[in-house]
Amino acid sequence: MKIEKIELKEISMPLVSPFETSFGRTTLRRILLVKLFSDGLIGYGECTAPEHPFYNHESIDTAWLMISEYLAPSLIGKTFSHPKEVSRFFPQIRGHNMAKAALETAVWEFYAKAQNIALSKLLGGMLKEIPCGVSIGIQENIASLLKKIEKELLEGYRRIKIKIKPNHDIDLIKAVRKEFPKLQLMVDANSAYTLSDLQLLKSFDDYNLMMIEQPLEHDDMIDHSELQEKINTPICLDESILSVDDARRALSIEACKIINIKLGRVGGHLSARRIHDYSLARNIPVWCGGMLESGIGRAHNIALSSLIGFVLPGDVSASSRYWHQDIVEPEIKITSKGTIIVPTTPGLGFEVNEKRINELTQRSKRF
Repeated sequence: MKIEKIELKEISMPLVSPFETSFGRTTLRRILLVKLFSDGLIGYGECTAPEHPFYNHESIDTAWLMISEYLAPSLIGKTFSHPKEVSRFFPQIRGHNMAKAALETAVWEFYAKAQNIALSKLLGGMLKEIPCGVSIGIQENIASLLKKIEKELLEGYRRIKIKIKPNHDIDLIKAVRKEFPKLQLMVDANSAYTLSDLQLLKSFDDYNLMMIEQPLEHDDMIDHSELQEKINTPICLDESILSVDDARRALSIEACKIINIKLGRVGGHLSARRIHDYSLARNIPVWCGGMLESGIGRAHNIALSSLIGFVLPGDVSASSRYWHQDIVEPEIKITSKGTIIVPTTPGLGFEVNEKRINELTQRSKRF
């Protein structure tokens, strides 16, 4: 197959409600979409880089630059027989996984269409439906948080993740566990703590948490290893895992017991599958994290989550949790069992609403 044309568009979508973490508060999501053309087929990808370089070094503006100046020009006119070959066409650029993943995932989608199979099947997925959880940002007060959790549970979600940060942690956990004693509950710190907070983090052991996600610095596996040795709550690494080699290093020193796989963070489907396979072989559970994606990125996450190692509910929730109107049809919904049915039609399994995208487009570029 030959990559004949690439279109890059930035759209702007207001969130249904603000989403706050230890990094800051998001009310409007700038989203970078990639559309690839090959042999009469179209493939869509989404760059999950946030507005600011706080989660990692990337932002939507650095991704636009990398794709425009380096990655897209390197792919135009190239031929390949399988999406696994795509990364070899990229220049020797260190990092910028989210920019690379936007293109790589789009190639996987139109290749699935060319093979007339669902993307999930092309990736090797076997699950017909995936369990869903939700991530709840920092709320104004505990009462608001409890009300939000109750609403999500009534919607059917199986697992709740709450964001925490210093001075906004143990009281929340106590209140949530008291109100919902059997809830599958996890907390996400987004690197907000240090080993000097050991006694506080150790106190989390009393509340039967599924995991604490990325409590320490994004690039410090040594400290995570020391922390995991001293607490009972499983540590889940997110920002620390960029590749299968990172997963190998983390597991070799027991820096975590669970891994969060995000497509953008690890550079696309091929890398995500490698991390999944490595973890599965070692009985390490993985789950799919979210980055406030539109329906295109969310559909890619659904396909990825169909792999058998994704045994924990991920952050792959319904479109309506975030958007007044999504850019795919039908919009993504969960069942009464708190699951999402994995599409079986070719490609992503959802139709892209081009009219809606055009209405939301802030800038575009064609290669």
